[in-house]
Amino acid sequence: MGVVAVVTQLIYMSEPFGYDENILATILATARRRNERDGITGALICRHDIYLQLIEGDEGAIDALFARILADDRHLAVTLLSRVEVADRLLPQWAMLHDPAHTWLWTAEEVASGAVREATPEALQQVFLRAGAEAASS
Repeated sequence: MGVVAVVTQLIYMSEPFGYDENILATILATARRRNERDGITGALICRHDIYLQLIEGDEGAIDALFARILADDRHLAVTLLSRVEVADRLLPQWAMLHDPAHTWLWTAEEVASGAVREATPEALQQVFLRAGAEAASS
């Protein structure tokens, strides 16, 4: 019997510190370059009040990336929402998809009241699946 490759999938949220388009462009450019190098795929959903990110790849690469995120002063209140081992990547074609948090995502009031923290891992995955599908169709 063959060995099934396992991918670590991690979803976290944080509060942006000093959010603006230039900071976001820098984050995305760096993430895409490093993620491609490290075999990481994922997506960043962001707006003025939230970063919501899914990253997936080899466990060691994911752990190293999350450690850098935890130390990055552009994030406040980094909260791990989900960490699971999966057989297949959710967003295999994206070194780092950017989604500007369309209106179908939680409102600022819902974010502030804890809706994202209370979401199930499956509900969070659906948000990223939708972001990927929208990006692929545009």
